Amino acid sequence: MLDLAGKHALVCGGSKGIGKATSIELAKRGAHVTILARSVDYILDAIALLDTSINQVHGFIAADSSDIETLSQKVKVLVSERPVHILINNSGGPAAGAILTADASQFLSAFTSHLIANHTLSSIVVPGMKKAHYGRIVNVISTSVRIPLKGLGVSNTTRGAVASWAKTLSNELAPFGITVNNVLPGATSTERLSQIIENKVQKSNLSTEEVKRQMEEEIPMLRFGKPEEIAAVIAFLASPEASYVTGVSIPVDGGRTGCI
Repeated sequence: MLDLAGKHALVCGGSKGIGKATSIELAKRGAHVTILARSVDYILDAIALLDTSINQVHGFIAADSSDIETLSQKVKVLVSERPVHILINNSGGPAAGAILTADASQFLSAFTSHLIANHTLSSIVVPGMKKAHYGRIVNVISTSVRIPLKGLGVSNTTRGAVASWAKTLSNELAPFGITVNNVLPGATSTERLSQIIENKVQKSNLSTEEVKRQMEEEIPMLRFGKPEEIAAVIAFLASPEASYVTGVSIPVDGGRTGCI
């Protein structure tokens, strides 16, 4: 079992979906987990599920990734008290829609919540990682990094920018033994997927079940992923065992992405 005892993980979006599953998985492997999310109620519900069998101490930060100033201030306080060894950058995707129907504000908002927030947090935690001689940054993005997804214009654009940023950062941090990698979830059973399905239902004459079946048929494994399956890959990348893996984007999508 991958051992993260003594490591401190900051999990963004850690109170729901893939982020919540990741918080649970990292704690199960011995990490101290700080959940960063907007809703205190959801955060507390998630923290109640985290393993404390080896006296892990868990905490939280209530902040919105779109409010960079507040986000920065709160995370600076955190690292001054306890350095972060593992950073999981994970934020909800932008609204669906064709790229030409999006206005500039939608792009600016998406870039702020994803690229700028990721960059800000990484800049804050990296000095502590260097001192600790241990650092793992994992960005939860999307398979659209490989092949843009229809009807997700703003998301496709933003995700690609994050992947390019991460590859550049990985090269700069590699000499310090700090790794930077991306996990690319495919269709995963989360609130985000439910929103995408509902959007498809509204634009067609199909039922929810029919839309789900069509989407599942596009996946070689013929099913949606589970948040826990994404979290397991994230946990590996956060572990000492992944010390020579950096600058990569790993699809976790049941084989849906149609490229090597």
